Amino acid sequence: MADEEADGPERMDIGPELPRAPQRLATWWDQQVDFYSAFLHHLAQLVPEIYFAEMDPDLEKQEENVQMSIFTPLEWYLFGEDPDICLEKLKHSGAFQLCGKVFKSGETTYSCRDCAIDPTCVLCMDCFQNSVHKNHRYKMHTSTGGGFCDCGDIEAWKTGPFCINHEPGRAGTAKETLHCPLNEEVIAQARKIFPSVIKYIVEMTIWEEEKELPPELQPREKNERYYCVLFNDEHHSYDHVIYSLQRALDCELAEAQLHTTAIDKEGRRAVKAGAYAACQEAKEDIKSHSENVSQHPLHVEVLHSEVMAHQKFALRLGSWMNKIMSYSSDFRQIFCQACLIEEPGSENPCLISRLMLWDAKLYKGARKILHELIFSSFFMEMEYKKLFAMEFVKYYKQLQKEYISDDHDRSISVTALSVQMFTVPTLARHLIEEQNVISVITETLLEVLPEYLDRNNKFNFQGYSQDKLGRVYAVICDLKYILISKPTMWTERLRMQFLEGFRSFLKILTCMQGMEEIRRQVGQHIEVDPDWEAAIAIQMQLKNILLMFQEWCACDEDLLLVAYKECHKAVMKCSTSFICSNKTVIQLCGHTLETKSYRVSEDLVSIHLPLSRTLAGLHVRLSRLGAVSRLHDFVPLDFQVEVLVEYPLRCLVLVAQVVAEMWRRNGLSLISQVFYYQDVKCREEMYDKDIIMLQMGASLMDPNRFLLLILQRYELADAFTKTISTKDQDLIKQYNTLIEEMLQVLIYIVGKIKENVLKWNMISVLREFFLNTLFVIFILCENNETGLENVINKVATFKKPGVSGHGVYELKDESLKDFNMYFYHYSKTQHSKAEHMQKKRRKQENKDEALPPPPPPEFCPAFSKVINLLNCDIMMYILRTIFERAVDTDSNLWTEGMLQMAFHILALGLLEEKQQLQKAPEEEVTFDFYHKASRLGSSSMNAQNIQMLLEKLKGIPQLEGQKDMITWIFQMFDTVKRLREKSSVIAATTSGLEPIKNDEITHDKEKAERKRKAEAARLHRQKIMAQMSALQKNFIETHKLMYDSTSEMPGKEDSAMEEESTPTVSDYSRIALGPKRGPTITEKEVLTCILCQEEQEVKIENNAMVLSACVQKSTALTQHRGKPIDLSGETLDPLFMDPDLAHGTYTGSCGHVMHAVCWQKYFEAVQLSSQQRIHVDLFDLESGEYLCPLCKSLCNTVIPIIPVQPQKINCENAEALAQFLTLAQWIQTVLARISGYNMKHAKGEIPSLPIFFNQGMGDSTFEFHSILSFGVQSSMKYSTSIKEMVILFATTIYRIGLKVPPDELDPRVPMMTWSTCAFTIQRPLLPSLTNRHNGLKALMQFAVAQRITCPQVLIQKHLVRLLSVILPNLKSEDTPCLLSVDLFHVLVGAVLAFPSLYWDDTVDLQPSSISSSYNHLYLFHLITMAHMLQILLTVDTGLPLAQVEEDSEEARAASSFFAEVSQLTNSFIGFGIPGWYLWVSLKNGITPYLRCAALFFHYLLGVIPPEELLTNSAEGDYSALCSYLCLPTNLFLLFQEYWDTVRPLLQRWCADPAILNCLKQKSAVVRYPRKRNSLIELPDDYSCLLNQASHFRCPRSADDERKHPVLCLFCGAILCSQNICCQEIVNGEEVGACIFHALHCGAGVCIFLKIRECRVVLVEGKARGCVYPAPYLDEYGETDPGLKRGNPLHLSRERYRKLHLVWQQHCIIEEIARSQETNQMLFGFNWQLL
Repeated sequence: MADEEADGPERMDIGPELPRAPQRLATWWDQQVDFYSAFLHHLAQLVPEIYFAEMDPDLEKQEENVQMSIFTPLEWYLFGEDPDICLEKLKHSGAFQLCGKVFKSGETTYSCRDCAIDPTCVLCMDCFQNSVHKNHRYKMHTSTGGGFCDCGDIEAWKTGPFCINHEPGRAGTAKETLHCPLNEEVIAQARKIFPSVIKYIVEMTIWEEEKELPPELQPREKNERYYCVLFNDEHHSYDHVIYSLQRALDCELAEAQLHTTAIDKEGRRAVKAGAYAACQEAKEDIKSHSENVSQHPLHVEVLHSEVMAHQKFALRLGSWMNKIMSYSSDFRQIFCQACLIEEPGSENPCLISRLMLWDAKLYKGARKILHELIFSSFFMEMEYKKLFAMEFVKYYKQLQKEYISDDHDRSISVTALSVQMFTVPTLARHLIEEQNVISVITETLLEVLPEYLDRNNKFNFQGYSQDKLGRVYAVICDLKYILISKPTMWTERLRMQFLEGFRSFLKILTCMQGMEEIRRQVGQHIEVDPDWEAAIAIQMQLKNILLMFQEWCACDEDLLLVAYKECHKAVMKCSTSFICSNKTVIQLCGHTLETKSYRVSEDLVSIHLPLSRTLAGLHVRLSRLGAVSRLHDFVPLDFQVEVLVEYPLRCLVLVAQVVAEMWRRNGLSLISQVFYYQDVKCREEMYDKDIIMLQMGASLMDPNRFLLLILQRYELADAFTKTISTKDQDLIKQYNTLIEEMLQVLIYIVGKIKENVLKWNMISVLREFFLNTLFVIFILCENNETGLENVINKVATFKKPGVSGHGVYELKDESLKDFNMYFYHYSKTQHSKAEHMQKKRRKQENKDEALPPPPPPEFCPAFSKVINLLNCDIMMYILRTIFERAVDTDSNLWTEGMLQMAFHILALGLLEEKQQLQKAPEEEVTFDFYHKASRLGSSSMNAQNIQMLLEKLKGIPQLEGQKDMITWIFQMFDTVKRLREKSSVIAATTSGLEPIKNDEITHDKEKAERKRKAEAARLHRQKIMAQMSALQKNFIETHKLMYDSTSEMPGKEDSAMEEESTPTVSDYSRIALGPKRGPTITEKEVLTCILCQEEQEVKIENNAMVLSACVQKSTALTQHRGKPIDLSGETLDPLFMDPDLAHGTYTGSCGHVMHAVCWQKYFEAVQLSSQQRIHVDLFDLESGEYLCPLCKSLCNTVIPIIPVQPQKINCENAEALAQFLTLAQWIQTVLARISGYNMKHAKGEIPSLPIFFNQGMGDSTFEFHSILSFGVQSSMKYSTSIKEMVILFATTIYRIGLKVPPDELDPRVPMMTWSTCAFTIQRPLLPSLTNRHNGLKALMQFAVAQRITCPQVLIQKHLVRLLSVILPNLKSEDTPCLLSVDLFHVLVGAVLAFPSLYWDDTVDLQPSSISSSYNHLYLFHLITMAHMLQILLTVDTGLPLAQVEEDSEEARAASSFFAEVSQLTNSFIGFGIPGWYLWVSLKNGITPYLRCAALFFHYLLGVIPPEELLTNSAEGDYSALCSYLCLPTNLFLLFQEYWDTVRPLLQRWCADPAILNCLKQKSAVVRYPRKRNSLIELPDDYSCLLNQASHFRCPRSADDERKHPVLCLFCGAILCSQNICCQEIVNGEEVGACIFHALHCGAGVCIFLKIRECRVVLVEGKARGCVYPAPYLDEYGETDPGLKRGNPLHLSRERYRKLHLVWQQHCIIEEIARSQETNQMLFGFNWQLL
């Protein structure tokens, strides 16, 4: 078989000295001593020949040649037999335990929240679908590329490490088959082949010579062919490269685009071939042109064609190695061994290291192949993965430095492989122990950032490079990866190496401690805001690493103490300036503090203190372990706690001064830093740790000294020691704000460290937002496994959302008691909102408005002394001073907020004392807050204690809202006093109940009083509302006429006819057609213009009033989705609509009324303002688009409002006429009139028309003027203004419906008018254009008036063509057959055009009411009978229908008629269909037609329909329709009544050969009722869609590059979006695959779902679109655009139905316009290329 292949016609001449067949070549290689030399000799001859045509290669032939002449011989040489057979055996020998799939950019990955060791452990789509994790709490994410499926890695998963496909033992029948059954000969051959192949790949990949090859690869004859090769970079955009290529190569745009796309995809491309000089010239030209548009010239090289060929083949050889290694573990191990061996006597590192070190110099395509080689070899074998990781760490610094200098994305850099190694727990431990990888990474960080160190060795990122810092973050990420899993077992070496790494990390923190110091700007505002983003960004990057280091340290007590010692030493080293500085002394209440003379408002201060905050975190963990007592063994006795507290305190003071607006001249940079300092993204390692450090200081310092230090740093010592008398309101406000901020921090300090911080976060945040309309709040964490869900379910109940909005959490009642008004993560706004809502709730429950703090939990021992702050002299002095100032009428140094905080501190102190007294005897309790608060402030005569001051505060009017809190404090004083008076705990507890009872009595009294007041207020409100209601009714009665005449009454969408309903009169006839037609009910119609607000009565002689409207193409009713359409309407004949309704013209209106003149002025003003805009226009003014002035809906025309003309019929005359004017006579009269017109035209009065008349049914007694004898009247006379608006609207319908330039004289204008009327009525839902003025009525009356604006001869011509469908006697060449036309369109056109038969040259007449009633009746009956035939000819016998009685009158009539039709069609439609089935099919099929006809005649004539239709009830709907339309309920009676007249027509209809042809093509026949269109069915689970997308392959691209699969929700097609490969040319413009698809699938309007982003996109035309919420929601009722949260998503039927209605109600254009108006951007998304 191999010989036959080799001797085939495609065989290449591989040289006279080498065998030709693969098998013989393999044998020859086996005979050679040196395989490497023989292999290179073989390649030297073949590779340049195979890859000769680099500019325009034949890829298929290249692949075939390289397979036959190189790979097949290699495989024969490897296996010693037919490789196909061997590889097939290996393929089925067993399942590999590791999946090893490498993710492409954009692929979906899955992580299990229950089982993954860390968030980086992910599964590919196939493994996830076949694993147990599918039923767990999983997350979905979009890969950025370069990842690796962890299926089969037991270290990555707690449970379920294998999917079904990779489970050990599953694929093979026995365990021994799991190992690839390679014999020793194959292994020996692999050891010979693989080193040679790898060496060739490496040598050619890193080859630097442009003109020469290695000596072994030199060909016998060297050619002089060179290539100018352009390389990819990230400095230049697509347009830059295209521009440079066009200028330098003088090539066409398409060729330049082709080159640019290939360069972006592969990384390099030969753009010119030729001699060296020509290529060198092209190189210089490209570089010079690229320098014109960018500072960096493009990277261009001139390479010899043979160098290029070998480099290309080396990559192809790498892909072949990937394939071979996928079959056996032995192959992978041999490959790894060959890669790791260092050449003896060479200074070069091993081959794999050489590749890694060269990575930054390689182009994109080469990198991808080589990374895949590493994935498929080293990462599939754990032992060699460890060896590779050691090589990686060995060169880590160099690799990272080269990556930072490079400009390619991290996803294609070898440094991105770190996540695959550093996150493996055992491998991470090994790298820490053996290579001290933590130190390596931290030292790398310091080495790549030296340019940002100032003279004090602190970082300063002013003028930083964002790109470079972004690359530095990758190094920080590696540190996070290595620390992601805490060790469970500590060895001495691991402990030693970790500490070494920790010390190295402290060096980085030392450079950050106090970096970017700032000084308060005084006088002049800062000129330029300094760069602050970089420092904050690095803090964010380090946040999780700081926590991880602390968690690692906390694993071992001794390790934690040593780490604490090192961190303390580093902090003290950074604080030498504080220790050696000048001192100042402050005294208060007999207490003295000597501290550094420093002022935040004058001296340098920094917000960046990572060292201090790390120490605070370590201290908390020490206290949890109870190891604080051992600190003195590690840390010097002189702990210098004041030094530790100093810098965090300065930071908090800085925040307070910023709030007090003391730093406003420092610009936005400082405000931004303060914001992030307290924001959820940073606060855990910034703000929170500063509070902990102050708590640490409070626990270790004397409380009075600590408070003195606080006062000094807040610069408030003078404010509390001296009487400040100033009238400077700014200064007073500044002092008050600082005091409030200080009190707030003191509350946080004494507010205890809570063990379950997350719970208190959740209660406090939900407390505020639950009461604020229940917004969902989620505390975002880097690693989402924080126990958040467990906590939130304990404290709150989730309520699922409705059709829109979000799910909400409602706080449980039992959690309300834990509400803390001064929760330390509240912002000012949240605090105010929480307080307001809590008071409101308590008021509703008739409780007092006091908001005391919750019962305080106990401090842990290490922080137990913090509580003494409440009890110290300075605190009492502060509180007393605040209360005294509030009582003093002359003082303004107090605010209500300040008093609230003071009350809160009082409450904390009293609660603490109460708790201690209840737990221990009074003599053991040293906390004497009650006594100190009761003590007088001084020995003077008017001295007062706190209780006295509180009593006075109750009388201050401004503090009315605080009275309940003061009352609560007094009750607490009383409770503590009673507890103090008892001597034992039991007695104290017993007696403590008595005051509580008294308290309850007091509360009951207050509660009753509140209840009485609330009831009185309710009655008062009720009385006022009754009075207002009476006044309203009186006003309405007085102005009844105005209310009755207004047209802006809100309507009901449930029934379109209900909007037209008027008070019914019992003697009115509710029949629309024939002699019994009811009268037109008209009323005086006065409308108000929304622009000028003036009223005007609607009359045909008045100036026009118009409705804003939008005309659009629609495929909402199509029965053949995607039916080809001619995008140009130049040749389209729109008179007849296909029965499949493939494309129609829909007219919609928002219902807002304007004067025509007002609208024209408004539109001109819009045009003028648009010319002055700089942003992208929201609408196309050239197409007449504008936004409705009132509702901002997108419109492109206006509908003139024309009243219905009253028509009354004399019943006696009508009945008398009925005796004479039968259907046969009516037909003869019409034919005679048409014949007469034809004869007049033939005499030459006007150009001749075809002869339409055939005497088959004619009679000479009927004359040309016979039709006039049944009643005529003069035509309607419309005002000039109305005529202008009619012409304008008709031209717009013509222009948009046919997509042609406007031409009001085109003969197709009336056709398009009738077509849009019919199509709009046939919309899928009950047609209701508007909730205000009825748009359908305006549309019908416009169509009546439009006939008069056209030449009547033209209308007659169209009418004759329409009538020729139902009257075959009228000859016309282009008349369609009965089955290929929509008869409702024929009905609408015929009825509207019929009055043209009454026109004559001499007089302009129209039919009278009686004439038109018979015209409408007979036209409708004829077309209805034709439609019945349509339905019966196309009846589907396979539908399950509810059976009715077989012997019913309708069933018998159906059988009889069907037999007749079958006979007329020569039995083509067959026999045997039951009569009941035919009747039910007919009734179901004709009902939609009857409903549309009823709507048409109702809006045309204004006759009120029966009540059954007004109430929109299904029961009686059919009979009511028949009654209204003058039809018998047994429709077959129509044929019986008119049988003599209809039988000849029936014969002619059925004898039409075109009908028989249509019936033969059953698939193309439209059946009735037509199916209701809906959006495609979507799977419930979103992962099914993602799975579908993962198997999507672009039909025009063979590569696996990232695609954007997009699903069309109209037809279900999956498209390749936003890719050049699938772009099309439409009218000379490039459009993306989605836009091109939309033009054919939805007439330019379409709905797409971006599968990998979970986003719905609405598009219209070529240049407009918007994003719309996807119908997939997570368990919280929220969408997840971009899959950022990654929660499992399920289809929301309600949301999907809402999207369906947006389409069916033709609101897509409106949604797009509304979205664009809301999100105006200067440069929007280029929708054309979607």
